[in-house]
Amino acid sequence: MTTRDETTNTRHVKGRVKWFDPAKGFGFVVAEEGGPDILLHANVLRNFGQSSVADGAAIEILVQQTARGMQAVEVVTITPPDEASGPPLEDAAAISPEEIAALPLEPARVKWFDKGKGFGFANIFGRSEDIFVHIEVLRRSGLADLQPGEAIGLRVVDGRRGRMAIEVAAWERAIHREM
Repeated sequence: MTTRDETTNTRHVKGRVKWFDPAKGFGFVVAEEGGPDILLHANVLRNFGQSSVADGAAIEILVQQTARGMQAVEVVTITPPDEASGPPLEDAAAISPEEIAALPLEPARVKWFDKGKGFGFANIFGRSEDIFVHIEVLRRSGLADLQPGEAIGLRVVDGRRGRMAIEVAAWERAIHREM
């Protein structure tokens, strides 16, 4: 679906994230209607309140034609990729989406995250305990990477090896979701 806003010369486009590399600061979106790839710059994603986005995530964006091609100028919504894309996490297998949604979204800060290793840790504000963050939980939450010191929202459960994130949200998005 595409709609045009003649006053701002933007179009509303639905598509999927082809890939996004936080280290490079950009990625590309493929529109549902086809056509050339659409550049998604890290600044546009940050304005939405996220520092990364998972490959395959559904995305709605406002785009403009530039001298360099189609570019996203605003992110409207992001929906994480289908959960079936990854193996189930043992500690999360018995928890329903309704039970996850009922957990409090707690403010946290990323301690470290290593995308290559597939995990990292965060701390809930005011607590010293480490919360384990697995890459699959990150992907299912619609994110691709986390940066040290980044503010996030976590829904946390007690896993077999300690406290672990079951959902991760960019803090700016989490604030709006909870209101």
